[in-house]
This record gives sequence, C-alpha cells and structure tokens, in this order.
Amino acid sequence: MDKVIDIEERIPTLKKKRRRRTNTKFVVMISLFLVLLFLLLYFQSSYSDIQKITVHGAKLVKEDYYIEKSGLQIGDSMWGFKVLDIEKKLQEDWVKDVTVKRKWLTTVEIQVKEYRKVAYIFEDHHFYPILENGVVYKSSEKIDPTIDAPIFLNFDDEELRKKVLKELAELDDEVLALISQINLNATESDPYSITLFMNDGFEVRAEINTLAEKMKYYPAIVAQIENAEENGKGIIDIEVGSYFKPYSEVYKTIDINAESDHEPDEQDVEDDESTP
Repeated sequence: MDKVIDIEERIPTLKKKRRRRTNTKFVVMISLFLVLLFLLLYFQSSYSDIQKITVHGAKLVKEDYYIEKSGLQIGDSMWGFKVLDIEKKLQEDWVKDVTVKRKWLTTVEIQVKEYRKVAYIFEDHHFYPILENGVVYKSSEKIDPTIDAPIFLNFDDEELRKKVLKELAELDDEVLALISQINLNATESDPYSITLFMNDGFEVRAEINTLAEKMKYYPAIVAQIENAEENGKGIIDIEVGSYFKPYSEVYKTIDINAESDHEPDEQDVEDDESTP
C-alpha cells in the first residue's frame, strides 16, 4: 500500500521552491537592468570613443600613414565603423595582410604585414626597393633611404628579376644582409647566370634557379675557406658544384719589372734605327 503524503506536509517545500524561483527571477531582472544601465552610460560617455590608435608592423611607411589612410580619429566612436571596411582601405600593393581589432574598449589596433624588401634597383637616378612580390616601391620619400638590401644591376628583364626575387625571399635575413650587389650575366648559352658581390669581400657565381638552395650554405662555405686558405678573398662558384679561387689567381698582376729587363733583339734594334 502506497504511503499517502498529506498536502500540509508539502506546503513548506512548495513555498521554498516558489521563493527560490522568485529570487532567481529577481536577480536576473536586476542583472539585465544593470547591464542595460552600464551600456547606456558607456555609450553616452567618452569611454566609448577611440582614445588610442596603435600600428604594428609598419616598416616601408610610417605608422601615421596607416592611421591617416584608415580614416579613424581620436574621439570617433569605437563602434561607429566596420572592421572589414577599414581593412579594405589599408590594402596596398606592398601590404601582404592587415588586421584591425578593437582592444580594451578604447583602443583600435592595426596590425600590418608588409611584403619583405629583398633588393634595390637603380631607376631614374634613384634607388628604389623591390619587394618579394616583384613590386618596385617608388614612394621613396616615405621610406628610410638607407640601402639595406642587395642592389640589382642589368635586370631589365622583369621575368628574370622576379625569379631572383623569389629566390632571395627564401633566404634567411643573415645571408641576405651579406649580399651587396647582384649582376645579371645572361648569355645565349646561360641565360640564368648571375654574380653576387658580398659585403664580406667574396664574389659568388651562381644560377638563378638554384640560388636559394645553394646560398643557404654560404656561411659554412666561407668558414671552410677562411680556415683552409691563406690567399685571402676570392670567387666562390656554385653554378654547378662548389669551388673556390683566390683573387690572386683569377686576376694575376703583370710584372712591370720583367718587361723593363727584356733584352732588345736584333729586330728591335733594326726598328729603332729605322725610326726617324
């Protein structure tokens, strides 16, 4: 036989549940009211305005350029713009990627990733940087004029230039910084031949198609040469294999004294006597 529970015994429990449910509703209502009040006060106050704009990753141009291009200003509403619209405004042919974020309720952060500067080219009496995507960046008044990348010479062929840029973009910064100048030595039999003049005094003969693959070993090659050779600097040829020749063997000097010690023969005397 089932136990019969008197309704009077259940009344205290029902009252507790009702009171708990009522308290929960009250807390929720108060929380919503406070959130709405906070939002109302926030949007009506200066705390909802842009108080700071930061730019990270700007190298080719100054940070102020990106801030001005974005159209954002201190005092504008933090929520009065669309992030995607600002990112589209900041797209340039030298910008690889750009991200705009709202941060700490009062700060807008612009994160820019520019294409890497891998070389310079001399045009119109000026040195212009060449980026890894092949763009010749000609807004030179906005950049630091210091030459901090290899200089291209004789690279009128844009396709060959892009091939070299692609190879250079794969090099570590440490190796790239060692290259002072790159000359194109193209011939009919070897259209991809180039010469690299290094800041450490060496000269490298290479092929465009294998430049990145072989130049990554350049520091190790130089270390072996400096430990084994006593003839100083020279030419490192990595076109096919890898070998070294000192400058003293490649560019042999002429012994002027040997010419002065030469004894004149009969033909020389005859020539002298015949001279009026």
